[in-house]
Amino acid sequence: MRLRTVVSLEQALSLPSATLRFVQLGWRVIRVEAAPSGVGLPGDPNRYIGRAAVDDDRRTYFIAPNVGKEAIALDLKDPRGRAALTRILRALDVDVFCCNVLPARHEALGVDYATLSAAKPDLVWASISALGTAWPDVPGYDPVLQAMAGLMEVTGDPDGPPMVTGIPLVDLKAGDEVYANVLLALLERAETGRGKRIDVSMLQAAASWLITTLPLIDFHCEPAEITRAGNEHRKFIPTNVYPTRDGFVYVAIGSDVQWKRLTATPMFAAVATPLRTTNAGRQQDRVALKDAMARVTRAHATREVSATLSQATIPWAAINDVRQVRELPALAQAFTTTRTPDGRTIRMQPAATSLPGMESEYAFPPKYGAHTRAVLAEAGFTGGEIAALAQAGVAVGP
Repeated sequence: MRLRTVVSLEQALSLPSATLRFVQLGWRVIRVEAAPSGVGLPGDPNRYIGRAAVDDDRRTYFIAPNVGKEAIALDLKDPRGRAALTRILRALDVDVFCCNVLPARHEALGVDYATLSAAKPDLVWASISALGTAWPDVPGYDPVLQAMAGLMEVTGDPDGPPMVTGIPLVDLKAGDEVYANVLLALLERAETGRGKRIDVSMLQAAASWLITTLPLIDFHCEPAEITRAGNEHRKFIPTNVYPTRDGFVYVAIGSDVQWKRLTATPMFAAVATPLRTTNAGRQQDRVALKDAMARVTRAHATREVSATLSQATIPWAAINDVRQVRELPALAQAFTTTRTPDGRTIRMQPAATSLPGMESEYAFPPKYGAHTRAVLAEAGFTGGEIAALAQAGVAVGP
């Protein structure tokens, strides 16, 4: 399969996380950022979030989602900027165009599907927005969508307030939906020769994860079944975090067979009762069982508990901090890296899936507008044309 080219009018995290996955496939990704408006800092606001990595417009929060990309800056409010974009799409035979600006702004910026597909009929076009095209003026940020989609209501301690998750799940879910649907659209295009429009609603993507809670409403569920449960699984008992003499361990019992193996060990034999033989019985006795499990684990060191669980083939895990995750043997070969301009190697998150031939080191993210002139030249603009666009502030770069 030939390498694909993606042009993405992107900012923040949701769409950059999607196009990062294309980078990991070896595709070319050209990120488009706005020309300076005179209000605020130029380009993607995420460029300026976190500690300074190498310079002011490549701070730490910006790095990982944007490695391996090129960066151009165009004023799409200007007809000349819009014309430049469509010329780039045709001249570079771009396969995919993505954007995550408000849908209400698509037409004004000339990035709506009708306009771009007219310029390139086989273009796959993908957009991320907060609530979809029916609510084109609503901005979307991950924690706001976590709240709206009920994810906060089901996260946290049952006696405490709703909580956001520790990572921006909705941003990343929306990005993964773009990734998956673009691949599907390209597969369809190989058969039909036609492009496709893809609209991803962050709210809908987030709500699709309510698979274990939302359908229970029509089964007349108890309120406790669709609200916060802390670290305890609502259905599989006694799946929970338990204290040990020197820490904590997460134990997951997913079947009655696993329960039988657990209670066959000398360490956990005391928690077995006839009622607890089935998951339904353990559900009925969940409060007393939680205390009984904790009494057992608290009496032993983590290594003793984990050895017993491993011997009984019970799923368990130490509760690692992020530094410890970097040292897990199972991930040692999976981490990706980038190299700063001054030669430091930065270890980043692994790709979601390791594929044959996939690269693991990616170029450091570009400065704002770093490739504007080169991409315009590649698209056939003459030196004079580029200079005129730069002079007018329509194309911005070093």
